[in-house]
Amino acid sequence: MTKRQKDRPWLMRTYAGHSTAEASNELYRRNLAKGQTGLSVAFDLPTQTGYDPDHILARGEVGRVGVPVSHLGDMRTLFRDIPLEEMNTSMTINATAMWLLALYQVVAEEQGADITKLQGTTQNDIVKEYLSRGTHVFPPVPSLRLTTDMIAYTVGRIPKWNPINICSYHLQEAGATPVQEIAYAMSTAIAVLDAVRDSGQVAAERMGDVVARISFFVNAGVRFVEEMCKMRAFNRIWETVTRDRYGIENPKQRRFRYGVQVNSLGLTEAQPENNVQRIVLEMLAVTLSKDARARAVQLPAWNEALGLPRPWDQQWSLRIQQVLALESDLLEYEDIFDGSHVIEAKVSELVTESLAEMARIEEMGGAMAAVESGYLKSQLVSSHAERRARIESGEEKIVGVNSFQGTEPSPLTSDLDAAIMTVDPANEARVVDALRAWREDREEPRAAKALEALKSAAAGTENLMEATVECARAGVTTGEWSFALREVFGEFRAPTGVSSAPVAVAAEPGTPLAEVRRKVAATAAELGVGKLRLLVGKPGLDGHSNGAEQIAVRARDAGFEVVYQGIRLTPEQIVSAAVAEDVHCVGLSILSGSHAELVPDVLTRLRRAGVDDVPVIAGGIIPPADAARLIDAGVAAVFTPKDFGITEIIGRIADEIRRAHGLAPLEVTA
Repeated sequence: MTKRQKDRPWLMRTYAGHSTAEASNELYRRNLAKGQTGLSVAFDLPTQTGYDPDHILARGEVGRVGVPVSHLGDMRTLFRDIPLEEMNTSMTINATAMWLLALYQVVAEEQGADITKLQGTTQNDIVKEYLSRGTHVFPPVPSLRLTTDMIAYTVGRIPKWNPINICSYHLQEAGATPVQEIAYAMSTAIAVLDAVRDSGQVAAERMGDVVARISFFVNAGVRFVEEMCKMRAFNRIWETVTRDRYGIENPKQRRFRYGVQVNSLGLTEAQPENNVQRIVLEMLAVTLSKDARARAVQLPAWNEALGLPRPWDQQWSLRIQQVLALESDLLEYEDIFDGSHVIEAKVSELVTESLAEMARIEEMGGAMAAVESGYLKSQLVSSHAERRARIESGEEKIVGVNSFQGTEPSPLTSDLDAAIMTVDPANEARVVDALRAWREDREEPRAAKALEALKSAAAGTENLMEATVECARAGVTTGEWSFALREVFGEFRAPTGVSSAPVAVAAEPGTPLAEVRRKVAATAAELGVGKLRLLVGKPGLDGHSNGAEQIAVRARDAGFEVVYQGIRLTPEQIVSAAVAEDVHCVGLSILSGSHAELVPDVLTRLRRAGVDDVPVIAGGIIPPADAARLIDAGVAAVFTPKDFGITEIIGRIADEIRRAHGLAPLEVTA
């Protein structure tokens, strides 16, 4: 019997970047030396949202969740001693994707690379930013133009680059069901391909080249059979769409090309060692089936629900991939699910339901129209609320969270302060100083001329990529590039989906929510107001609004009047809203690590405004030591991912309001 040749493994990546370009470069070179076969760059939130490190909204966010890249010098440093012509680089960047690709191209040219050989991906999916991740900048129409211009440019100039990564990953984290994840991602792809086709920038006979460079970035949850079927359904629908809608005849160009990061949403703070087996199961969903196998895989670290992973934690995730690819026999067989009637039935079900949802979106005018109307966001908020309700009721089991909560002490978390990596608070000042030095040293007239040319191009119809590349060469900064386009395009605040979300948890007599409603109503009556008013605030640049939205929806259902203005607010704006709306409590949600600076700032500003009887609560990924410091600073309560009972949290908020006003405790059986 002839031994079958093993398939090539997928690209193995680790999503990484922090503090500075220098520190991230060192991390990348270390990971590559450990056997990583591609790079996946995490940019910090100011870079993702088009702010320089010295902007007011960047305060507390610089280098927290990724690397700050403010100009060409930072990009040079980030890839120092890494030959870009030989590398496959994924950049998780969306609103400012054109800018980062321009910087990458110029650095590659400086290295002497042939840019036609550059391989990699810019995420560049703005729709999911409006729906779930919140790093959008410009309105939908100009955002789609930036994407279209990038695609047209890369097809002609950087033909091996994937200019867009249609990203359903964050949709699942925002509550999407498998059907919604497929339908919304495919509808986004259709909107993008229609825009490229209709722009006239790509000849009709080259649309196959465009389709061939469209890639996808998906999520894989712990229900790994369903997730594997989802990938086969994705494959089948993409084959149909590209053949029937765009007339692509070459089967290689129609191939569904996707990378994956397995689900971070399901990682738990409670008993975090369980996250390792979750990660393994989720990886199997996108590797077991050869016909639907991911082309690139990056795994989160076991401790991401606690804070920023250390290099050792990232190494563990890389080793998980290497053991599966190199030690197991997985890559020695054809697709092991071919002929399974169970798998076929599930795939057919997902295809049918997804096509029906895609048709609904098409009737609304497509993905962009469905974003602007708020339909997509409200659907996700509703789905997420239903999922949270299933977890709280115990219908959906999460080991260590709502079942099997007893545990032995874990040596992995015996020293929580050492179990995660922390960014030096002084790092931000160093980055800001370096930015100022860059501005002082550059050729200012050339930078100013490049920015004017960019604005002129944006006001017209020409492709914006050439003007952007000249900005990169001229030493323009990330904030300057984005604010030049803001002047022309304006900014966009996406719908929150909160007001239209239906009730997900019943408030029938005797239920926990009914008891909390009674407490909220009684407290309002004792204070002599019609309703208690809760402000839910998202200070800084953290756009992960899922938790804030679920608190807002449940508080509304518990009888609160909720003030929620969406993401990306300064502490000053939050305090102004709290005073103007005369709220009874301020709830702050931050997942980016900037809580240590921004939450105390809100507290200080409230006290300066003479507001002493409004408790402030905080929620997010907040390490225990930081939580203790926030309590010492005057925060009334801190909630983290282990506090999964939203109704109980709303009851606690009512308790804090009563305590702040000197009211006697009111016990309910929540």
